[in-house]
Amino acid sequence: MIFRGEIWDAEIPGVGRHPVVIATRNTAIPLLTNLVCVLVTSQYRGHVAEVEIGSEDGLSHSSAVNCDNIFTLPKTILVKRRGSLGPVSLEAYNPALKVALGLGN
Repeated sequence: MIFRGEIWDAEIPGVGRHPVVIATRNTAIPLLTNLVCVLVTSQYRGHVAEVEIGSEDGLSHSSAVNCDNIFTLPKTILVKRRGSLGPVSLEAYNPALKVALGLGN
């Protein structure tokens, strides 16, 4: 099973293997072939559409969920579950997505 807020390695065409965070809501995930995913990068810049994550979230080093880099990806390219956003990261994830999508805050 795949759940919202989980961190997965994805084999992204033209990019290669890269971690992503699932953004699709849990009730829709089993019904869909493609999921909305947010790119994880190794650089945290501190802007409002980013969430700093690290070992407490299942990664080997400090990284950032960059909500300005959103993809719709087929579930079939999700190859390995790394972990999931912890409570603090998940609490910051929702407002960062809203900012990135121009939905407020």
